[in-house]
Amino acid sequence: MTDVAIERDPSLEDASVVVARMRTDPERGLTAEEAARRLAEYGPNEIAAARPVPKWRKFLEQFRDPLVYLLLAAIVISLLAWLVEGRDGLPFDAIVIAAIVLVNALLGYVQQARAENAVAALQRMTATTATVVRDGERLRVPTRELVPGDIMLLAEGDTVAADGRLLSAATLKVSEASLTGESEPELKDARTLPELVALGDRVNMVFNGTAVTQGSGRAVVTATGMATQMGRIAGLLHATPEDPTPLQREIARVGRMLGIAVIVIAAVVMATIFLFFGVQTVRDVVTALLLGVSLAVAAVPEGLPTILSVVLALGVQRMARRNA
Repeated sequence: MTDVAIERDPSLEDASVVVARMRTDPERGLTAEEAARRLAEYGPNEIAAARPVPKWRKFLEQFRDPLVYLLLAAIVISLLAWLVEGRDGLPFDAIVIAAIVLVNALLGYVQQARAENAVAALQRMTATTATVVRDGERLRVPTRELVPGDIMLLAEGDTVAADGRLLSAATLKVSEASLTGESEPELKDARTLPELVALGDRVNMVFNGTAVTQGSGRAVVTATGMATQMGRIAGLLHATPEDPTPLQREIARVGRMLGIAVIVIAAVVMATIFLFFGVQTVRDVVTALLLGVSLAVAAVPEGLPTILSVVLALGVQRMARRNA
C-alpha cells in the first residue's frame, strides 16, 4: 500500500480530504517530475489484456479442423501405401498433400496475424487523450499516462480516462451505461455522500470508460488501470472461464453431425469395395482405405478441390490396376 492510496471510498470523504490524501494541488495539479515518478510506481493507466497467445500455438490452431484431420489421415495412408508397394523414389502423393496442408495453415496464420496487426494499428490511431493540470498548466496527455493524484478536467464529449472524485461540477452529466447499464446520463454533484451507495448512485464520482454528455467538471484521479471499477470488472472476466456462445455451440453441433456423416460415407464406400471388388492383399486394403479417405474428404463442403481430385484420382487408378 502506497502513501497516496485511498483507505476509504473517496465518495464518503470531503473533496479536500481526498486531495490531501492524494498529495496533490487542486489548482496546479502534480508536477511533471511527480507524475513521472507515480507513472513508474503505478504503471500505465491501461486495462490489462488477456495473456497473448504464443505464435507457435496460433500456428498449430490452424490444424484444428476436421478437414485437416482427414487430410492428415490421407497422408498417413498414402505413406502406408508407398511402403507396402515398395516403390522407388519419394512418396509424392503424401508430399503433395502435406504441402497443401502446410500452405493452408500458413495462409490462415498470415491472415490472422494481418488482422491482429490491423486492429492494433487502429487502436494506436484512435488512442484517446485526457486533459489534466500539471505544473499549473492545462495539458493533453495520453490516457495511459494518467496517474493517481492528477487533476482531470472534464468537458462535453470527453471520455473519462480514470476513476476520480469530483472537485467541482457545472451541469455535468455522464453516461455510465458501459459500467452500470443505466441508459440515462447521470447528473453529477461534488457534494460528499453520507453513506456508501451503488456505483450508479455515486454522483460525486466519475469512472473510467464512461462518457461526458453535458457540462464540465474537475476531478482528482483516485484510481487508474486495473484499480479502477472497469479494471476490476475486467479482472473478473479474465478469471472467469469463457463458455462457448450459442453460435459456437451450434457450429460445433453441425460439425459433429458432418463428421459422423463423412465417416459413414467412407465406411460405406470401403464396405462396398470389400464386397464387390474383393480385397485379397495388404495392398488392396491400403488402396481401399485411401479411396475411402479421399471420398470422406470430398464430402466436406470446404474441402480443397485440388487435393480432393488428386487423391481421388490416385485411389481410382490403383483400384483399376488391381482389378485389371
